[in-house]
Amino acid sequence: MANTIVDCFVTCAKHLEGLLAEEIQALGGHSIKETVAGVTFKASMPDVYRVCMWSRLANRVLLPLVQGKVEQADDLYTLVQQVPWEDHLSPTGTIAVDFSGSSNAIRHTRFGAQTVKDAIVDLLRAKTGKRPSVQLKQPDIRVNAYLKRDNVIIALDLSGESLHQRGYRLQAGAAPLKETLAAGVLYRLGWSSHWQDYPMLIDPMCGAGTLVIEAAHMAMDRAPALNRQFFGFNRWYGHIPQQWREVVAEAQDRFAVGLERDLPGLVGLETNQATLNAACNNIQRAGLKDKVQIKHQDLSTLSQVIGNLEKGFLVTNPPYGERLGDDATLLYLYQNLGAQLREHCMGWDAGLITGNPELAKRMGLRAKRQYSFFNGALPCKLLTFEVSPEYLVKARRPVEDQSSANNEAKAREHVSAGATMFANRLRKNLKKLKPWLKQQNVDCYRIYDADMPEYAFAIDRYSDWLHVQEYAPPASVDPERAQQRLLDALSVLPEVTGVASNQVVLKQRRKQKGTQQYKRQDQTGELLSVTEYHARLLVNLKDYLDTGLFLDHRPMRRQIFAEASGKRVLNLYCYTASVSVHAALGGAACTVSVDLSPTYISWATKNFALNGLGEQHELIQADCLTWLEQEHSKFDLIFIDPPTFSNSKRTQQDFDIQRDHERLLILAMSHLDKQGTLYFSNNFRRFKLADSLFHQFEVEDISNKTIDPDFARNQKIHRCWRLRHRS
Repeated sequence: MANTIVDCFVTCAKHLEGLLAEEIQALGGHSIKETVAGVTFKASMPDVYRVCMWSRLANRVLLPLVQGKVEQADDLYTLVQQVPWEDHLSPTGTIAVDFSGSSNAIRHTRFGAQTVKDAIVDLLRAKTGKRPSVQLKQPDIRVNAYLKRDNVIIALDLSGESLHQRGYRLQAGAAPLKETLAAGVLYRLGWSSHWQDYPMLIDPMCGAGTLVIEAAHMAMDRAPALNRQFFGFNRWYGHIPQQWREVVAEAQDRFAVGLERDLPGLVGLETNQATLNAACNNIQRAGLKDKVQIKHQDLSTLSQVIGNLEKGFLVTNPPYGERLGDDATLLYLYQNLGAQLREHCMGWDAGLITGNPELAKRMGLRAKRQYSFFNGALPCKLLTFEVSPEYLVKARRPVEDQSSANNEAKAREHVSAGATMFANRLRKNLKKLKPWLKQQNVDCYRIYDADMPEYAFAIDRYSDWLHVQEYAPPASVDPERAQQRLLDALSVLPEVTGVASNQVVLKQRRKQKGTQQYKRQDQTGELLSVTEYHARLLVNLKDYLDTGLFLDHRPMRRQIFAEASGKRVLNLYCYTASVSVHAALGGAACTVSVDLSPTYISWATKNFALNGLGEQHELIQADCLTWLEQEHSKFDLIFIDPPTFSNSKRTQQDFDIQRDHERLLILAMSHLDKQGTLYFSNNFRRFKLADSLFHQFEVEDISNKTIDPDFARNQKIHRCWRLRHRS
């Protein structure tokens, strides 16, 4: 097989096919054809070995053995037995089968792989009386079967494990970039042929260091598979060890020369200590300890690292944002990156990999070119930038006076007309609230609630933080346009409100069913103490859709504080017991707070402790209806704010506010002292209080009296009634 020309198929990530074809040609392949996620070519075995050693883009190198139609399962078995498997492995050797695709005949990949394996084993056993065994890790041969429609190709996998596994990256960051994709990015940016032109390459968000490591290996002419210990051809009968040794020797010689080269400065910046440690370990395993630097610094220190270099190469793969609400953090990150480039990197070339091109438009730089890639299953873009006046986006009118501009202000000086309009509305709202806020001792309030229908957000301030809830746009609104408006709003919030960009939390609010509104979104456990009149209350802005404090109920809490002195107070569906805390601070003789959730009972305990309240305030984890049926205590003041719907696993039956409120209120009123008052509230827009309740009790709708100025635009935020026993 030494001088035989063979047909091969090399797989790669989608949209790398053109680059891979060029690479294969440079390595000696010919008759090259691009297909989806791969390239076919012809080559001699030494050149096939060179592809295995030198391809920076290939995932697998496959040697097709047979192909044909599979109209029923037996056809696959028969086709596989056309291959003389005794020419490829020992009858007592080991095999592994990778099967992909399906058809009417083969519906499951596991069945397909089993059929291929059985055909090989049965053939060798029939010919030799012996059979190979299955070994998933480093088998003697790895067989690849690819089925599309009714056609199947059976091939040997000469690479073994995917070639993106270079052996140095045993630890990855939060958003890992495959080595093959990192190499593709660097090829696209021209680094492999022009690295000598740059005094520095820097990745200011380097993660595990993949981009800088691949850049270093390119510049040093180090073969990506040089230290790879195992290939799929190692124990294959068709392997020609001498030819492989020659390919290895050539790679070693080239690398020895590359080690003597004067390289540009290769620098990565990383803020997360664990990720930085992983990057340093990867660099050491890659043999680059003295060639690449990783610094524990962030993007804002870029000027300190690059100094006054008039030319350089910046490439980075910023976080994509996998959690709900990451758009806020990412927007400010992109804006800051754009500001750093414009201010400190004029004359530089830059490349940005992004899964969200809309965010990249907020950098104030116009991309010179863009290329499509896939990072795993995620479609992304590579944007190339020439940082020069020609590619600067013309600055629009700033959203406010920039005389005291800081880095954040500079990052946002390229705002859209929509952002300016939104900023003006925010200023108007804040100006209107200012006299009222001077009279209140509160640092948590609403500053915007979908005032402009196309900017459908609710924005609340909690001390020095902003909590932004994006209402889901209707299906008629273009999602891209909706995201542009969201980014418009986020871009101006820090300047208009004075809140730092890293203290803006974004969530998407959709119609909730059951306990969805209480489900965990994150797991930070971060609690923030805020002030409301006499009370200090804990909120969590990140982990749940709601924060632990319903701001629209502030007037109701104020009312209960005023009425609570000397009274026995019951708070049903107490949530985090903010109402109970106000009652206790108002001088209540005792409070009882009931909620089914242990999480919120624990949270309520912290609220009481924060305010130094004593043991006469009881917290009970129980289903409120069940507790009312079993309890016999009387109370002077009762507050009830139940969910619209609940189907907790802790109860045998669900709760529906419209269906069950009559029973709930009759039970609660049986616990109310003859001279007592019950306040009942809910936020179900279509709710109708049962007529029978008006006949049994004195009922007054006080909704209009329970709306503060910050919720004046949304008079239907909740409904509230006062109930008393008839005299």
